[in-house]
Amino acid sequence: MTAADPLQAPLGDLTGVGPTRAAALASAGLRTLEDLLLRFPLRYEDRGHIVAIATLRPGTATIAGEVVDAQIKPTRRPRFTVFEVTVRDATGSARAVFFNQRFLAQVFRPGQQVVLHGKVEWTSLGPQFQSPQYEFVDLTSVDEGDSVHTGRIVPIYERIGPLTPKLQRDLVARALDRLPEVITDPLPIEVRRARGLPTRREALLDTHFPPEGTSVDTLNAFRTPAQVRLILEEFVLFQLALADQRARVVTTAKPHRVLVSDEIRTLARRVLPFVLTPGQKQALREIVEDLQRPTAMNRLLQGDVGAGKTIVALLAAIVAMANGLQVVLMAPTELLAEQHARTVASRLDGTPFRSVLLTGSQRSVARRDALAAIASGQAQLVVGTHAVLEDPALFNRLGLVIIDEQHRFGVGQRARLRGKGRLPDVLVMTATPIPRTLALTAYGDLDVSVIRDLPPGRQPVRTTARPEERRNEAYAFVREQVAEGRQAYVVLPIIEDSDKIDVRAAVSMEEALRDGALAGLRIGLLHGKLKAAEKQTVMQAFVAHDVDVLVSTTVIEVGVDVPNASVMVVEHAERFGLAQLHQLRGRVGRGAAQSYCVLLFDRPLSEEARERLKAMTDTTDGFVIAERDLAIRGPGDMFGTRQAGLPTLRIGDLARDQDLMADAHEIARGLVAEVPDDALPRRLARAAWAGRFNLAQVG
Repeated sequence: MTAADPLQAPLGDLTGVGPTRAAALASAGLRTLEDLLLRFPLRYEDRGHIVAIATLRPGTATIAGEVVDAQIKPTRRPRFTVFEVTVRDATGSARAVFFNQRFLAQVFRPGQQVVLHGKVEWTSLGPQFQSPQYEFVDLTSVDEGDSVHTGRIVPIYERIGPLTPKLQRDLVARALDRLPEVITDPLPIEVRRARGLPTRREALLDTHFPPEGTSVDTLNAFRTPAQVRLILEEFVLFQLALADQRARVVTTAKPHRVLVSDEIRTLARRVLPFVLTPGQKQALREIVEDLQRPTAMNRLLQGDVGAGKTIVALLAAIVAMANGLQVVLMAPTELLAEQHARTVASRLDGTPFRSVLLTGSQRSVARRDALAAIASGQAQLVVGTHAVLEDPALFNRLGLVIIDEQHRFGVGQRARLRGKGRLPDVLVMTATPIPRTLALTAYGDLDVSVIRDLPPGRQPVRTTARPEERRNEAYAFVREQVAEGRQAYVVLPIIEDSDKIDVRAAVSMEEALRDGALAGLRIGLLHGKLKAAEKQTVMQAFVAHDVDVLVSTTVIEVGVDVPNASVMVVEHAERFGLAQLHQLRGRVGRGAAQSYCVLLFDRPLSEEARERLKAMTDTTDGFVIAERDLAIRGPGDMFGTRQAGLPTLRIGDLARDQDLMADAHEIARGLVAEVPDDALPRRLARAAWAGRFNLAQVG
């Protein structure tokens, strides 16, 4: 945007915005008029139908009047207060009650003019509002018909420090008054016309102060043409910027070429322990085709737990190493890195390739030897954690980067790892299936391969949710499974007992089970506070079947592979997220035997916890689970917004607006193909990438 763009004027230019208010606005990321106007209201209230108090009936209503009394009322319950306000208009009076909000005694005073909006109930004392929305106004302006606060559909903004919703409404109205008749519009006219959407100026006006007759329900669903237009604009700019980032990678030639010969195919077959599924074959074909292209691969490999992504990645690594390149396989935890290292070492036995492990807790001698082997090129495959990112980890000829469970790594880390080589190919793997909307954002710069099938013989895990009082049945079933030669996991959310959280900790649970429900069985304990060597000893004992039941925290969530384990009991399952429960369940069902997952929960259950447990018992399909998780929690909580590389969206919601993100993706693809690099939408998108979307380091 140009300096002359009126929307780029600082908020300090607005009447009523001094240094203190400007600082408060800046703390919320609002520095320009555009920042303020591209911040949607939280919700809308219809104050266009203020009713006389005498006409109130049970239901939802808006009244306006004068505060005649405001006081805290005593109650019989200790530490429970009721604050009561009496409001009067020309026709009568009504009460409003607020529970446990003593501070309101400093807010309401007799003589104030106020608008109340909320649910009305009828009591022996007449109409009563319970915890209504309230706003102090000048009622004379309502009569004159020029108020932005009452007598119309009113936007309600989230409070920013000392800036009340009412004050923000005034500021937005002043900002809108400054708009010229024509403003820069990032959406091409053809896009707007095809979808029946207004201009940017019209959309800003109608979003903040909707015209009379607009449906409040549609406004609060953020589906009016004005709102849809602004959301789509934001998504299109993001997708254009993402396409620009992607183009920078795919148009630069790699300094090396990868070829596939019959000798390499024979080598790969030697490593392969079983016949690949059709899904694995297709994913491997797509990856190897990318490796042979002159530009760097950027591919996401999705597959549910147990789908066999690791062997596909290892076969791709064989192709790269056979072409003289080094490969790094990066895992999110030391436990998983150590498991990968053992698997890789056994598979590479009998090949000319050597692998090394590099983690943060390695002893100095082992670490020094690993670094020397990496730098000299004697180690062709490096398995590690984030320690691989540290400066001493210098590669001789890094050509392929494999990142396992990408959502555990920050996007800045991903960019730094790419910088360790000269345009290395990048393969990102995740066992957390990603809804398409999030794939278009967090992974929008990547091509996507999906493994939907499971290896032959795998059976869906039978999952049940049981209340705490039935836990003895769960552990009796564990005994039955162990008696049949199987093994079991017991998973808990924390390590040690806490006075603040009433849950069974892993340490005390292991002792209780050893002396009680599972007495006589061989029980192991695994948690994050154990040293790396201790974790490895426990896991090796479990793999070797020297342990029948492993009591663990969520350190076993990702990647741990013990095919003989057939049952998992998750204590306090209501405290786990849906994606985490699905990952945990993926630790069983990895062999040919029928496997089971028992989710024990405490009552009462929140509605969200009930939805999570129902999703787990309804399906074992990770892609269905991911969609449910997005609907329940939203995208920021699913991935951790900054960690995952999701954009900082002002108005779009990735759960609510999935259809608009998909539409924006198609629009952006068309614009990249049709309009020149210096066209207005593409210039605006590049400017927004680092500033508005806060993604300067992505890529």
